[in-house]
Amino acid sequence: MSAPVSAIPSSPNKGTSRAVERRWADFHPSVWGDYFLKYASPTNSMEFKYLGRVEEQIEGLKGEVRKMVTDVVDKPSQMLHLIDQIQRLGIFYHFEREIDEQLEQIHKSYSRLVHGVFKGDDLYMIALTFRLLRQQGYNVSSEIFNKFKDGEGNLKESLVTDVRGLLNLYEACHLRCHGDAILEEALPFAITHLESIDESKVSTSLVKRVQHALKQPLHKGLPRLEARYYIPLYQEEPSHDKVLLALAKLDFNLLQEQHQKELGKITRWWKDIDVTRKFPFARDRIVELFFWTLGVYFEPEFAVARDILIKVAALLSILDDIYDVYGKLEELVIFTEAIEKWDVDAMDGLPEYMQAWYKVLLDVFDAIENEMAKKERSYRLVYTKEAMKKQVRVYFLEAKWFYTNYTPTLGEYMPLALLTSGYELSAITSLVGMGDVVTKHAFEWLLGDCKILKASQIINRLMNDVASHQFEQKREHVASAVELFMKEHGVSKQETKKELWKRVADAWKDINEAFLHPTAVQVPILMRVLNLSRVIHVLYSDGDNYTHSRTVLRDHLTSLFVSPLPVSHPLRGTQEGTQQDYK
Repeated sequence: MSAPVSAIPSSPNKGTSRAVERRWADFHPSVWGDYFLKYASPTNSMEFKYLGRVEEQIEGLKGEVRKMVTDVVDKPSQMLHLIDQIQRLGIFYHFEREIDEQLEQIHKSYSRLVHGVFKGDDLYMIALTFRLLRQQGYNVSSEIFNKFKDGEGNLKESLVTDVRGLLNLYEACHLRCHGDAILEEALPFAITHLESIDESKVSTSLVKRVQHALKQPLHKGLPRLEARYYIPLYQEEPSHDKVLLALAKLDFNLLQEQHQKELGKITRWWKDIDVTRKFPFARDRIVELFFWTLGVYFEPEFAVARDILIKVAALLSILDDIYDVYGKLEELVIFTEAIEKWDVDAMDGLPEYMQAWYKVLLDVFDAIENEMAKKERSYRLVYTKEAMKKQVRVYFLEAKWFYTNYTPTLGEYMPLALLTSGYELSAITSLVGMGDVVTKHAFEWLLGDCKILKASQIINRLMNDVASHQFEQKREHVASAVELFMKEHGVSKQETKKELWKRVADAWKDINEAFLHPTAVQVPILMRVLNLSRVIHVLYSDGDNYTHSRTVLRDHLTSLFVSPLPVSHPLRGTQEGTQQDYK
């Protein structure tokens, strides 16, 4: 049940109302400006010149990969390695059925494999098998890693020189759940020794993989971004498979073109609603928001879902800045009431900038409703509208805390802050444009006591607070989890951050457990929540890269939306082609 607008805790901490001038956060302007507008015009499309030929090549290569899978059905080590490559290269979504079937068979043979077929000291294969099966939802026991302990109960020092094995152990540790004690021990062990590898004794490619993994664990990364990083690295390996490489490159570039077109259209929409003039106080981050949305789902089939999610996310970003930065308390009172009414007549009396936002809100939801009505899914809008209303209520309560000089306790702050993170609204909206896998039950499940959603909210809120609290306090802001924890526990900022990161790690365990069979809802629904968490990990691990997007995020966006992969590799069974052929 959502809190009423007028609600506010009564506490000795409550101070008198402050007289506050209209605030301004001084966000830097868009990094991209109108750059992607060119993709909105069909005449300026960067579409492959020989699109039919490329699609035909991709289909041929997919057939060859399926044959590769068939050829190693009775060779579990090779099968696991092939599945790992398919996933890392970003082409897994073409082979979901094959991967499901093969991992099911490997799970049936798991005990025989890890206790017999694989050598007892083969950390690489055992860790790889464990990770792939856990990813697939099989609750295989982490006790298998106890075989790598010495007589004193410590992980064997002989593992230190097994860099490939340590790297796989490190990646496996990120699939840990509550109670996986051996993985809790193994993670710092793996990190310590991977950080100090003798680079002269391993390949350059492996060194790069280790360095990247230490910054970005595979399980917490975005598949499209990880594929963009891995494909060139895979090409450097002498043993790389030409079919896999060619398919990964062509598929990446073809998907990139679709994403560019979508980004062009959403940039046009952003420009048409005149954000820079009507909402000059807000973060101009539509390209970054498309990256966020693409993190939730990148596959071609989710184009409509992405269009819905990014428009709601864009509205939410501006709304956050209205409540958090620009709006005065008396304006926020009538604004919140107007959104509760959800009616065009409710705009009367609102300041001009609020009227402008409100009009876009109604237009966007009318368009979504028309789209959903075509497929008899209009009921889904009810959930998103109510989530938006709930969002403005909690934004208002947080603003009221600020304007009344109220400092909440951490216990008061966290339930509200989980909601102000926006991830309940985002998760609900992410389902609206999806297919028949989404039912009323999925929405009701999300709105119930949903452990995975709460875990995602915790990851969002705590990583956001740790990354952005200093910037926010400079411009006057409600205290974050960092300040409140330091105050209540009398500890340093360093100790506080360590504790908050521990809570983030525990939330990841909750997410991992939600994927173990049997799942509460179908996996495609769970994937939206997992991917929302991954976006946060990528954006906030080393600062607030959404607000301050002139950082590593600009490089991510360039790699995904600007720079195609050079295609000059001979295609087995097809005509040889170069990137120039396809422009």
